[in-house]
Amino acid sequence: MRSFKRLTAASLLYSLLLVLCGTAFGQAPVWKARTHKQYERYDMPPAYIYRLDTSPRMISRFGPFVSYQANVDANGNNIVGDAANECTISVDPTNGNKMAIGWRQFNSVTSNFRQGGWGYTTDGGVHWTFPGVLENNVFRSDPVTNSDETGTFFYLSLLQSFCENMYRSTNGGQSWTELQADGLAEGGDKQWFTIDKTNGPGHGFQYQSSDGINCSGNGVQFQRSTDGGITWQAPIIIPTGPTDGTLDVDSNGNLFIGGEGNTFACVRSSNAQIGGQTPTFDQITQNINMGGDLSGGGINPAGLDGMLFLAIDHSGGSTNNNIYMLASVAPPGRNTTDVMFVRSTDGGLTFSAPHKVNDDPVNPSKWHWFGTFAVAPNGRLDAVWYDTRNAANNTDSQLFYSYSTDAGITWSANVPVSNAFIPFEGYPNQSKIGDYITIVSDNTGGNVAYAATFNFNANRGQHEEDVYYVRVFPTGGGTPTPTPTATATATATATATATATSTPTATTTPTATATATPTASPTPTASGTPTATPTPTATATATPTSTPTATATATPTASATATPTSTATVTPTATATPATTPTATPRPTPTPRSEPTPRPRPTPAPRP
Repeated sequence: MRSFKRLTAASLLYSLLLVLCGTAFGQAPVWKARTHKQYERYDMPPAYIYRLDTSPRMISRFGPFVSYQANVDANGNNIVGDAANECTISVDPTNGNKMAIGWRQFNSVTSNFRQGGWGYTTDGGVHWTFPGVLENNVFRSDPVTNSDETGTFFYLSLLQSFCENMYRSTNGGQSWTELQADGLAEGGDKQWFTIDKTNGPGHGFQYQSSDGINCSGNGVQFQRSTDGGITWQAPIIIPTGPTDGTLDVDSNGNLFIGGEGNTFACVRSSNAQIGGQTPTFDQITQNINMGGDLSGGGINPAGLDGMLFLAIDHSGGSTNNNIYMLASVAPPGRNTTDVMFVRSTDGGLTFSAPHKVNDDPVNPSKWHWFGTFAVAPNGRLDAVWYDTRNAANNTDSQLFYSYSTDAGITWSANVPVSNAFIPFEGYPNQSKIGDYITIVSDNTGGNVAYAATFNFNANRGQHEEDVYYVRVFPTGGGTPTPTPTATATATATATATATATSTPTATTTPTATATATPTASPTPTASGTPTATPTPTATATATPTSTPTATATATPTASATATPTSTATVTPTATATPATTPTATPRPTPTPRSEPTPRPRPTPAPRP
């Protein structure tokens, strides 16, 4: 996904010395995200498979949480010898049983050649179908998927030219239509995109951002599509150059982009929603304190340890239009990472002091990596990440979960939701398990796509990287008791031209809290037979509590009794006819970039 920038001979020698002098793997040297990264480039030909072995798909249970393998063949079996990682999930908001996951598909771990893989489900994630890659033997990477409010899915895919294609699915991800000729979606590495789902003038517009390793080769860029991803307007340089971060649109149609340039920043465009105007960035907030910096090269040797995720509250209540940012960062003086969170209640002008989401004691040997989160329609925040707190070797990881019902002021006790896995086995001739995982939340829980190594390949004597789906949800206990946090500190703005916006005051819908308590399963088990949908059913009475904050007065939540269940009836939806793809002139292929010398990989600590 990311790219290594050139190192001088002196800095390369210094990096080698750090590796040689490192002790515990938890203290392995890391690199700052914007300093040197590995290109998503074509460096190996497609892998030709002469024998395709299968085994039962993996279903990994951990207490009430069940992870289902998504990268399975047409018969629902695990494909032995392949690899899949870097997964993004989309959910149909009109029918939560319909989901799609995009991932980087490596047909063989002996090759680094990757393609655009995907899977879909129609039964809430219990069974998945992998029909094949977007285009056979075409190098693709950095998948990003998203859904609009009608349930139409989109898939943005990076080509070896650092240009992209946008695909669209009107049948829940079962099939995809390419919306333009190869490369004509512009873009670059690493790209993210979002969709305007408001009722304003920008409804349906798509926005994407990418860093300087892009199609045009000119700076950190923003692009807009006003026709649903079919054509993309000329790229615009983003002030402060925020990279490795995502985008979102508030209820008033204002676009926000978060990321880390020289510092963490959040920029706003209030006129990107006006189709007849060239987008400009009229508010730039820099020097946002996230409690550390993005890093890489530690527990994920050739990749990032996490990216920055920005999401906006659309609950319609007192927290509506709050801007939240979360990332796994390396605090000052640390090489390992914590999951840190900040929020803005004034439209991105200022942000709160950073709050540590992982609740274990500070330990410089423990990793909390690949942190990501989502905001539910009712305003609840769901965060997941990989965590090594329970590993004696400080590297075996579990997926952990925490949620907040008070706009991130307090977070629930962290709970593991997966069995432990070895993160550096099954490498597809590339020493990383991707660069990110993703989650999409609804009013009762979150849908997570993540990579893990639960399947064991006896022929290679190690585990394989595969893509999994798991449903996370609040697991009991009352709303966390609020504790005061530091007052939001104003951050310098280069061109802060605040625009007054109205905030809806609709009451937030209460969400019942389930009472299931996770208990560890001994080991993940493979299953060749269909397994019933997990049903964490519990009846609970939501207790309204007034949540004080340091910056705003909380609004009491109306009490209600609800019985949440995870079972839903599949409702057939009509399949729309894909729009005609316009004819476009193919873009010339950019001159290939030279490949820098890769840095040595740190040696993992012995495992028990």
